Amino acid sequence: MFEIIRNHKRWMYGILLLLVIPSFVLLGVEGYQNNDANTAVATVAGQKVSQQEWEEAQRRQIDQARQMMGPQFDQKMFETSEAKQAILNNLVAERAINAELARSHMTVGDAALAKRIGEFQQFRKPDGSFDMEQYKAALAAQGMTPAMFDQRLRRDLTLEQLTGSIQATAFAPRSVSERLSSISDQEREVQEMLFPVAQFLPQVKVTDAMVKAYYDKNAQLFTIPEQVKAEYVVFDAAAVESQVQVSDAEIAEYYNKNVKSYTTPEQRTAAHILINVARDAKPADQAAAKAKAEAVLLEVRKNPANFGEIAKAQSQDQGSAQAGGDLGVVEKGTFVKPVEDAIYALKQGEVSGVVQSEFGYHIITVTSLKPAAQKPLADAREEIAADLKKQKMSKRYSEMAETFTNMVYEQAESLKPVADKLGLKIETVDGLTRKPNPQLGQAPFNNEKFLAALFGTDAVKNKRNTEAVEVSPSVLISGRVVEFKPATKRPLPEVDAVIRQRVTLEEAARLARAAGEQKLAAAKASGDAAGFGEPKVVTRSQEPTINTTAAIAVLKADTTKLPAYVGVDIPGQGYGVYRINKVSQPANPDLNRRKQEAQQISGLVGQAELFNYVEALKTKAKAKINVNASQLGTKTDGE
Repeated sequence: MFEIIRNHKRWMYGILLLLVIPSFVLLGVEGYQNNDANTAVATVAGQKVSQQEWEEAQRRQIDQARQMMGPQFDQKMFETSEAKQAILNNLVAERAINAELARSHMTVGDAALAKRIGEFQQFRKPDGSFDMEQYKAALAAQGMTPAMFDQRLRRDLTLEQLTGSIQATAFAPRSVSERLSSISDQEREVQEMLFPVAQFLPQVKVTDAMVKAYYDKNAQLFTIPEQVKAEYVVFDAAAVESQVQVSDAEIAEYYNKNVKSYTTPEQRTAAHILINVARDAKPADQAAAKAKAEAVLLEVRKNPANFGEIAKAQSQDQGSAQAGGDLGVVEKGTFVKPVEDAIYALKQGEVSGVVQSEFGYHIITVTSLKPAAQKPLADAREEIAADLKKQKMSKRYSEMAETFTNMVYEQAESLKPVADKLGLKIETVDGLTRKPNPQLGQAPFNNEKFLAALFGTDAVKNKRNTEAVEVSPSVLISGRVVEFKPATKRPLPEVDAVIRQRVTLEEAARLARAAGEQKLAAAKASGDAAGFGEPKVVTRSQEPTINTTAAIAVLKADTTKLPAYVGVDIPGQGYGVYRINKVSQPANPDLNRRKQEAQQISGLVGQAELFNYVEALKTKAKAKINVNASQLGTKTDGE
């Protein structure tokens, strides 16, 4: 049971991508708004899920999977009806959950939200403090403001709490987990008798008639698919880059207009000692607190180098006292005004007087001070040039891509005009078939959509350019058939030797099976162990000591009566007969593994509970899907 997850990671990963995708990855908060301009593929809680929203969800999920899986990414995973239906089901589930969150007014507080944002390492400076500018810049790059991001993250934290609480209540009875672990640990002692194919090869006589019958019955095995020789041109970012230049004047102008972006503001770190007193304290209490603060100040002034030790002993700020009063990097607006004003009035190493705030009396020192610094134009030149070139390329790409698309269509008799116009190189490739060739890898001409266009009627019969096909983000290709070779069947004399070899092996395997089945029947009748090999132990939790196919059959066999027998076709080897002598449990089971398996089982139960809860919410929200998976003819990457 547990080997399914261990041995099929890629398959399981594909399923998880479809089922466990954070909602804000699929759709932003804005995406949940109704759009009457689009066809509704589903309705939830009276709101429509549009075709456009579904397409956007699929594009986002494909991009997410591409980033996560890298070279193992296969877009075909997302082009099946099942995958499309799963994404639509996700959207419907999201809407149903949203409706429940809104109805019950569930949310998380500002403190929890701030804590989660503070945990993002990409928003932290080298010294560990929060980098507000980096935070804002990162959000701006995604087209978001802090308010938009807060709204999304708040919703996802709420969803996380909701789903976590449901899964946390699920459990599997100990008897169930122990039973499953016992099945996994079960040991079966087995004896093997093999009937190898090689043993029966001399008995096989292949006739010409057998060869001809195999040839006629398996014609598809000997068909050479239709092929084309084609010319093609590729338009991508590299074609644009060569035509884009950035001048020194443009770099200087940009630098002067954005000087603040190249200026590092002054950075201060500070420490303080706090003597607490309530804002509404009696005058006598306030006077006592101030007197204590002044006494501590005198102690500090006598030995400023001991500020940290004095803070540990005297400060009543529980958050900073044990750190020697350290307040970290000071940012505008972080502290109450009297404290902030005092910090910015001090030089490094100076100690303030007694500063009163709503929390009490402070003694403050600036522990480090880095003055503001501006990066010179010479140091920023390369970065600015790259940014300006990127901006120009983005604009120029759109213009050139439109020219490419129009010219390959309007001047469809040749690729030369578009190649000359945009400075592209015409390449030639031979032996292309309708389906991509795995040996050609990710070559632009080995793309399924491009090949479909290249084998289109207009391209094959009229030798016209294909349309511009986007084979990957920002990569367009157009091709033209130079030569077409229709599908042919290899002549029988050419494949005669191959067929004789295959028929010989099939006939030998048939004889091996017949001999093995005869022995199996005799062994079942007599219980005889004669001819079987030495006993071996087979278990689900360890690598099998016999052929894997045979091990699966042995572990599935009915052992209510022993000895038990099972016969198995072993691909490529022959036939095996197996005698199961006894079934037992290990003397010392792996308790740690059993504990892990129990946790896995509880996790699966929790997922089932969550699934049932979401299904109940969908019913409550009167969710309805208006299309079948086969009707989800949406655009995917590159279309």
